[in-house]
Amino acid sequence: MANYLIIGGSSGIGRQLALQLAAEGHQVQASYFEHEMADEGASLTYYPLNVLDEQLNLDFVSDSIDGLVYCPGSISLKPFGRIKPEQFVEDFQLQVVGAVKVLQAVLPKLKKSKQASVVLFSTVAVQMGYNFHSLVATSKGAIEGLTKSLAAEYAPTIRINCIAPSLTDTPLADFLLNSEDKRAANAQRHPLKKIGTPQDLANMVAFLLSDKSTWITGQIFHVDGGMSTLRV
Repeated sequence: MANYLIIGGSSGIGRQLALQLAAEGHQVQASYFEHEMADEGASLTYYPLNVLDEQLNLDFVSDSIDGLVYCPGSISLKPFGRIKPEQFVEDFQLQVVGAVKVLQAVLPKLKKSKQASVVLFSTVAVQMGYNFHSLVATSKGAIEGLTKSLAAEYAPTIRINCIAPSLTDTPLADFLLNSEDKRAANAQRHPLKKIGTPQDLANMVAFLLSDKSTWITGQIFHVDGGMSTLRV
């Protein structure tokens, strides 16, 4: 049994992952922000957390943790000329600075594990280059750089990897999938002709947290239905 911390575990991929890890017998501590969550048995406990707070209160985290997953994110698709510079700062605060603050706060707890693992999230848009994705691609590009830098710095004690998904059926992407026409069109854009599910991503995260991936670190995994590499 391992102890895992999931930041942003109340919906989407984080929620699916929390349930999956708890069902496998692991101890899971997960945070929520807007949607208050009740504990689900002894294996899955929820705590309020706003990663934008100046001083994070992570007193609820176990003394030793084996894995950390940072899930908070946003998707705002606008023409570059309509994005104010301060919006880039706000997005960076959530997606990058939030991850940095959490990581720095729990590093001593991760170091107590025999084989700790951290999983961060990017987006396929960093590699592909899409119209109107400058905001999210800027922040997530920084996450990919952070992943590689920290993987080098903390090897061999802590493994750090990143997942770069394509469009996934989560509340964050509701505005892109809120009609059957949109859903069908977006599915057809992918070589595998389907939209990703929270389960697809949770499975990959669980693998990267587990002892099945102990020789993997510093990698960006494109779990994207073939979008980033195939032209069919």
